[in-house]
Order: sequence, then C-alpha cells, then structure tokens
Amino acid sequence: MTGQKKKQNVVFLDRDGVINYDSPDYIKSWSEFEFLPGSLEALKQLTLNGFSVIIITNQSAIHRKMISKEDLDVIHDMMKKTVQSNGGEITDIFYCPHIPQDRCDCRKPKPGLIYRAKKRYRIDLETSIMVGDSAKDIECARNAGCGSAILVKTGNGIMAEKTLKEKMIHPDVIVRDLLNAVNWIVTRNHPAAIPDNG
Repeated sequence: MTGQKKKQNVVFLDRDGVINYDSPDYIKSWSEFEFLPGSLEALKQLTLNGFSVIIITNQSAIHRKMISKEDLDVIHDMMKKTVQSNGGEITDIFYCPHIPQDRCDCRKPKPGLIYRAKKRYRIDLETSIMVGDSAKDIECARNAGCGSAILVKTGNGIMAEKTLKEKMIHPDVIVRDLLNAVNWIVTRNHPAAIPDNG
C-alpha cells in the first residue's frame, strides 16, 4: 500500500541454538524442542519494549524427509503459544526447507528469507537487528543490509566466532545468550530502559 509506514524495531532471530537447544539430529517434534535458559524471558522483554520478533531459520530436515511441513507447523505453533503464555510475541516465522545443493535464494547465508519478511511487513532493514549463533546468521544479516548483527555463544556460537574471524566478518557484538543480546538491544535503543530479568 502506497504511503504505508515502514515497520521499525524489528529483531530477526535464528531458532535452533538461539531460542532452543540445537541438535545434530535436528529437531523433529515438539517433544524434542527445549527452550534455552532465559530465552522466554528475552522474548518477553523484546515484546514489552516494542520490538517485533521474526524467526529466520534453515530447516533442511524437511528436504531430508526427516520431518514434514505439517510437523514443523506443529512445532512452531506450540513454540508461539508457549512464548505468548510467557508474555512474549512472535510476529512471524520464515524458514528454508532446502539443502545447500538446491542453490535456493532462501537458505542462509543468502538473504532471501529476510527479503520476504521485508516485503510482507515493509521492514526498514537499516534499523533491523539479526541475532544468531552461526556464521551463516551473521553473513545473512550483512547480505540483507540489517543495521546490526549479534552473535550469541549458545548453540554453534563458539565455532561461528572462529569462522567469522577467518572470513573477516565482524558481528556488532558477541554475547553469552539471547537474554544478553536483548539487554544490549533494549539499552541501545532505549537507554533509559532497565530490562527486568527477574
């Protein structure tokens, strides 16, 4: 719609290793999904401070026939409901079902998923923030033109830090986990705000 105001204060989050524990065997059901310590509180703080949360995640388990799209929908529906019952809100979830050999435009580090979110919600990417635990997340943020990129040390974060150094790609900040990332985001955008982590 012409003249529609662009969406401000958007935080893109990777899923596995950022919100929930990652697994080398993939997360194939809700029973395998476990929130990382502090992640529900982090999502609550983002919501309370006026940020829209959009999940950007590679889910190649679909292509590998390890999980169906319907199964993934169930996981995401349960995740959103749990987040909501704990005071947070997830605006939307964009996922790539492909493997690297598919050469799609949506698998991170390519920026296709973020571009789709931008088109749907008229997001001003220059003010957006990406939080991830892998080198692909940070590269995706840079490729899409996000204003900030934060690496968390949960999940694959330690390995990602080494990979990014080798590629000479620099996150804006490296923090312990999602809750620390949110504290950085909130205080940077609202200096007077003091997140309630109790």
